Amino acid sequence: MNESTVRVSVPLPGRAYDILIGEGLLAEAGRHLAPLLRRPRVAVITDETVSALHWPALQAGLAAAGVASDVLVLPPGEGTKGWPALERCCDWLLERRVERGDLVLAFGGGVVGDLVGFAAAILRRGVRFVQVPTTLLAQVDSSVGGKTGINTAQGKNLIGAFHQPAMVLADIGLLDSLPPRAFLSGYGEVVKYGLLGDAGFFDWLEAEGPAIAAGERVARREAVRRSCEMKAGIVLRDETEQGERALLNLGHTFGHALEAATGYSDLLLHGEGVAIGCALAFALSARLGLCPQEDPGRVAAHLAAMGMRRDLSGLGEALPGPEGLLGLMGQDKKVVDGQLRFVLARGIGQAFVTPEVPRAAVLALLEEALAG
Repeated sequence: MNESTVRVSVPLPGRAYDILIGEGLLAEAGRHLAPLLRRPRVAVITDETVSALHWPALQAGLAAAGVASDVLVLPPGEGTKGWPALERCCDWLLERRVERGDLVLAFGGGVVGDLVGFAAAILRRGVRFVQVPTTLLAQVDSSVGGKTGINTAQGKNLIGAFHQPAMVLADIGLLDSLPPRAFLSGYGEVVKYGLLGDAGFFDWLEAEGPAIAAGERVARREAVRRSCEMKAGIVLRDETEQGERALLNLGHTFGHALEAATGYSDLLLHGEGVAIGCALAFALSARLGLCPQEDPGRVAAHLAAMGMRRDLSGLGEALPGPEGLLGLMGQDKKVVDGQLRFVLARGIGQAFVTPEVPRAAVLALLEEALAG
């Protein structure tokens, strides 16, 4: 393993796997995957954007270790994460006679990772797959923990399965190809980890955020490593989201509603919705007297310093009123017995889950936020 590569282990009983984080992992992909292969071939599913930028490097990295590969290239974007593309993936994998002992590679961002992971989960009642995430958001969040799924007209990720990968290869060198907006969208998930459970990590991000955005390698690797380490720890304790894992949804109840309201379009990227959602969650926590009054300002200040979205400005007529947004929040997967659960905070690094949030307080917050 490259000396600049770090390893985060996810020791789930019977389904343990490693997350490798470093630069140049595409070139070493075949060597890392070879011990997992029963026969020297893999099926790769990616999208057009990633294929044009990175498929030749991955193909060469596999071939260098004698691993043959077939590739399916899908259209990019959130619109791909639905029933038609799922059927296409499954048909393509079956046509290539992919067996349970083979490996399917999800090579792309969160859309590809979620979609291909779900296809692997249901193909032959479960084939193994490897996440090769190409965006910051996928490297720190969606590639880790085994959540897979697709979107429907009713909401995001409402059809899916828990299916852990056999390995995650997070090549931080690929992040250089991301447009700044896409990179900062992923950074919204990085910030979330500090806000939910590690105040020291948030302190570090306040200091190192500009270096991370500018491409400083050590800082980027550490941001990805600590994010993966935190998520892996929570997944180990609560794999199927019966309790603690719900903390990872900090910012998501608001964020998913905003994404649904904007039609899962480029008007609002997922990580932007999470960042706005985190700011709203802290504002609601302060409004309810749960966290220090200065915490929402500190969260908003860091997002502003990074040039990120932190409020609803710019979303304009795409959003319904407060009641409409609250209705969209009610479709969220965090609803239990018809009761919407919020992830709120007693301070930075001190998130908790509660169903006991006055409806009037949420509506008042949304009304204020929509008024700008």
